[in-house]
Amino acid sequence: MPDHDFDYEAALHACAAGEQAALQRLYQHEGPRLLGVVKRLVRDHALAEDIVHDACLRIWMRAASFDPQRGSARSWIYSIARHLALNARRDGGRELTLDDEAHTRLDVLQSLAAWQAGGDALLQQVEMARIGHCLQQLEPVRRQCIVLAYVEGHSHSEIAQVLQAPLGTVKAWITRSLKALRECLS
Repeated sequence: MPDHDFDYEAALHACAAGEQAALQRLYQHEGPRLLGVVKRLVRDHALAEDIVHDACLRIWMRAASFDPQRGSARSWIYSIARHLALNARRDGGRELTLDDEAHTRLDVLQSLAAWQAGGDALLQQVEMARIGHCLQQLEPVRRQCIVLAYVEGHSHSEIAQVLQAPLGTVKAWITRSLKALRECLS
């Protein structure tokens, strides 16, 4: 049920004007209800939190595109969250779930750190050159995904936001890129 004392449209206009406090007020006012709606759709609390976070970022970035002639501000906000939740639910069937051992094998930073701790400096330079060569073989957007994930430590959601690409697409790019890197290095 909408709160008639809260001016959703004014909050969106303030967001469009770059007022961060407006987004914070909007999140504090509507965040719990958004989380409830999204959680009902995806049935996973952590994923729902990520989606609400992504929705708030999208609301912030697209607030200027809100058109009151097409509907209410509150409906516009919920449609963004709902759309992201439905995409996540649809893409969930395509996700590859890895056990802890697989994550460890794929964690490039951890592997590089262990390798650097016990390896020969010349051998490390040769191997780094091989890795660099293999990274150069990837398409630029896929190379950027790998660097953002394994060098800069960004989450899949953060990478999707940076690249303005769907979360499922980013996950697929990373999975395929890791496979290509393994093949190139073997």
